[in-house]
Amino acid sequence: MMDIRQELVQVYRWLRQYGLNDSHSGNASVRVEDEFWITPTGACADTLGVDDLVRCPVTGELPERASLDAPLHRAVYRACPGARAVLHSHGPASIAVTLDGRDFRPVDFEGQYYFRQVPVIRMPYSAYVERSPEAVAAVLKAHPVAVVCGHGVYAAGESLDRAYKWTCSLESSARLWLLARQAGTLDKAPEPFPATTEAQP
Repeated sequence: MMDIRQELVQVYRWLRQYGLNDSHSGNASVRVEDEFWITPTGACADTLGVDDLVRCPVTGELPERASLDAPLHRAVYRACPGARAVLHSHGPASIAVTLDGRDFRPVDFEGQYYFRQVPVIRMPYSAYVERSPEAVAAVLKAHPVAVVCGHGVYAAGESLDRAYKWTCSLESSARLWLLARQAGTLDKAPEPFPATTEAQP
């Protein structure tokens, strides 16, 4: 059976391999009881190993080697008791369709089924480190994914697999939206799900 830390390294590499991060961008963590393992600051997805991961307490001081986003991951775990994994990625399509700062509404069936609406958080880049932990954690209490405008995607799930699924599904919906706009078919998309329909994870 694969160690949960090996799974974390594998998922972080997949984010790079499939174009959702560049070589050194994004971060990923997995929670184990009252601790979580996270990628280190400046991590390279191409060379990251299990021994490079940093163990952090859900409560308490964070190690210096931990990702810059470690306070954000910790805030999500505190706010979302069921979360066992948090992924931060930079999917180009996901960022592009939300640069106007408005919440993203997928037009494809799967996108609406999973998300219906993806919250977009706006903040000055200069205030990101200070404000993002509380802002992102608050959104992920009610949604599987959130986008920080111009920066990237955060996904939380009860497992690494589920957080990875949300990340990939959002990027796929964003690509389809861009293709539909290019093809001139956005206004011909089927009617959206009724507002009372609950998305199923």
